[in-house]
Parts: sequence; C-alpha cells; structure tokens
Amino acid sequence: MINMDIFSYFRNKGIDTLDQAFYRQIEVWRSWYNSNVRKFHKYKVYRGNGTSVNCTRYALGMAKRVCEDMADLLLNEKVTVTIADPVTDAFVKDVLEANTWEELGNEYQEWKSALGTVAYVVHIRDAAVDEGGNITGGSVGINYVEAAHIFPTSWQNKVVTECIFTFLKTYKRKKYVHFQYHRLESVPGKDQKQYVVENTVVENTTGAGRELTPEEWEGIPAFSGLAERVETGSDQPLFIIDRLNVVNNADEDTTNPMGVSLFANAVDVVRKIDLEYDSYANEFSLGRKRIFVAPELLTTTNGDAVFDPNDTVFYELPEDYFKNAEAKEALHEVNMELRIEEHSQAINDDLAYLSMKCGFGTDRYKFEGGQVRTATEVISENSDMYRTLQKHELVLERVLIRLIRTIIRAGISIGTPGLQENTEISILFDDSIIQDKQTEREEDRKDVAMGVMGTDEYRSKWYGETIEKARENLPAQEKEVIY
Repeated sequence: MINMDIFSYFRNKGIDTLDQAFYRQIEVWRSWYNSNVRKFHKYKVYRGNGTSVNCTRYALGMAKRVCEDMADLLLNEKVTVTIADPVTDAFVKDVLEANTWEELGNEYQEWKSALGTVAYVVHIRDAAVDEGGNITGGSVGINYVEAAHIFPTSWQNKVVTECIFTFLKTYKRKKYVHFQYHRLESVPGKDQKQYVVENTVVENTTGAGRELTPEEWEGIPAFSGLAERVETGSDQPLFIIDRLNVVNNADEDTTNPMGVSLFANAVDVVRKIDLEYDSYANEFSLGRKRIFVAPELLTTTNGDAVFDPNDTVFYELPEDYFKNAEAKEALHEVNMELRIEEHSQAINDDLAYLSMKCGFGTDRYKFEGGQVRTATEVISENSDMYRTLQKHELVLERVLIRLIRTIIRAGISIGTPGLQENTEISILFDDSIIQDKQTEREEDRKDVAMGVMGTDEYRSKWYGETIEKARENLPAQEKEVIY
C-alpha cells in the first residue's frame, strides 16, 4: 500500500496527470471487487436500549465473478499467437514463458475487467552498457501494472504517449516507491524524437515522501543497478496500455484515456444482489427451529441435564414465566417459515440484470441450490455476449501485437540474432463457445473436397499458421496443385 501522497509529489515536480478523484473511483471498484465496501459489508445493527452489534454482510462476490469470466473468455489457453518467422516466434514465446505470461496474462485481464486498465511495461534486465552506449547481454522482462499505478501524462485520442508507472518495494521494513517516467524528447542535433525512461525512488512516508539520491538507492538490492536515465534511441514506447473497449463515463473529462470497470455501471445491481443474498443466508439463521422450555423441564429430579446444553434449539424460559403467561404451556415449539423461493427469484432477477449490464446477455448466471451456476451452452453469433467479446477483442488484438513487437525490438537492442521486427503476427482467439467448431470444421472439409476452399487456406485456419507457413507444411502433391 502506498502511504505517500503521490499527487502532492507530482505537484511538487510540476507533473500533470489525471484528476485524483478518478483514482478514488478506482479504489471504489476495487472494494466491490473484493466484496469489502466500507459501511456496507461491515455494518451495525441497532438492538434498542442504546446498543448495537457489529455485523459482516454475506456477499455473493459477483463483481469478481464477472471479471473472472470476462478474463477467461478473452485470454485463455486456446488463444494462439502465430509469428511467421520461426526464430522470432521461438524468442517471443521464450520471453513470454520466462515472464509467466500464461498465468499473469489471464490474471491481468481480470484486473483490467475489475479496475478498467492495465499496462505491460517491457524492460531489459541484467544488461551491460559499454562506453558507446551499446547494450550487451541481459534478458527481456515484462512488468505488469494495474490501474492504480498508471499515471498518464500525455495522450491524444485516448492513446497514451507518455506515462508514469509506480512500483512498491520493501527493504528492511521500509517501503519505497519506484517512479518510472516514460516520455518523449527530441534527440540533440537530429530531427527526430526518442523515448527516455527516468527513474526515481521515493521513501514511502506521509506527505510527498522523501526522494532518494541514486547513491542512496544503489544500496537497496531491489534498485541496485537502476539507471537514473535511459535513452532508448527509439520513438516507439516500451509500454502498452490495455483497457476495456467501453466508454469511460466515470470521469467528467471525456478525454480520459483510462478505462472503466466492467461493472462500473452495475454497482447498484451488485449492491442489491449482496443485500438479497445476505437476507437469504440470514433466513436460515433467524428462521431456525426453536423450542422454548420451562426451567423445571431442563433437569431431572437428580439435577442431571435433560437436554444437551450445547444444543441451541432449546431456549430456557424465565423462572417466573408461568406466573405471568396466559398460556401454561411448559414446552413450546416454534417453526419459522423460510422464504427461499422469494429470495431465489429476487437474486435470479438481479443476476440476469447484472449479466446484461456487463455485456453477457441475460442468461449467463442462475442461482440454484444456494450457489451461482454459469451457462455453458454455445453462444449464438447474434447474441449480446458474442458482440461484447468481439468488441473487446478488437482492442486486445492490437495490444497483443504491440506487446510482441515491443518484445522483438527489445530483443534486437540486446543483440539477439535473427529477429525480424516486421514479421507477420496473427492472433487467433478462442471461439469454441461461440460456435460449434467441430461442425464448422466438417463444413470446411466439404468445401475443400468441392474445390471451393484451398488446402492451404484450410490448414492456415485450423492449425493457426500463416498462409505461407501452411503452404510450406502441405504435402508435395498438394503444393503442386496450389502452384
């Protein structure tokens, strides 16, 4: 957690970024994602006579659930990345594996859904720089950053061109914030621009914090070897901003380049679902069976207990109960009526509304047997979910291609041989839930047999290869037919 006032620090440095109120809104989304909203999930119930009891509200956790599902639909193990040049393909996949992309890629798609924006910052680690400024050795790394640590400083048409990223580190029980400023500047003596990366380390104290000198941060292992300034020599950024393809209506500034949470416009529905689920859960506690027993029935003539003292179904009546009670019943059973159907219907109605508000259509979720179940049927191409996924994939495809090209450029800069920056890159998203892929494949086979679809086209589509690679992999007799 960052304790320092980052915005005071920015003001002292003369740095302009988005309004602080927008970052407070990000924390509101985070609290709903965590089902831990102040004065809602923790609350007090007044019990009369000036007393109250602290309560924790039961939560169905639907804010996190919709984010998980969107992440799994957008980026899962069935998404394939194909790079035409085999050397470049192997290098990129090694970098992604070394930076745990399969796990963190999906995790940060979930953070993107929860908080609206994430970023991927490519960097070179453990490299040596000679006197001529040439980089040798080292490896390519990826830093994953969520919305609360992304501070755009320059943008045009929602495209961020300059940005500050913050990273929190701890050493000997002290916390430090690493500010990494990516900005464009003119190259002296040349009619061109390049990105520079400026690094600053600040002690995470109250107020604007205390800025460390490079000599001071060199003694902290996490920052050892960190250069105060790095000139990239390229006008292409090392960072990629990834956001949901939804208009940001959480800020009055319509130029705000950050995204909004998947459930940003459905918070009221999430709140109502948790109220209903809390009532549903309490129905079993408050409505459980009770037996009110007169004191003389609790023990035998020898003073032994008649009932298990740990059995909460029995409630001992006051000793003078029979003196004042109109009914002289020594043992009275109470069975409260549970309103299960009414609660389930209310929850299902709001789950349908939440599903629609998040772009999944109205049939994504169903509350049955005390838990939420997800629809597993194939999605029609004219459904709301299909259109939502297609819309988000437009942005994600560009993000993935930019990330790959940035990795390739970083690899070239450290002297990795054989890399081609402009090689063809294709992204094939998982559409297995959108259509019956087996049926579609059978239809394509018929088209190949009829001669209306080429075998190279078939192989490219179903094996995730470029058309050139598909032609190379065809049997010799098939190549003769194509050419």
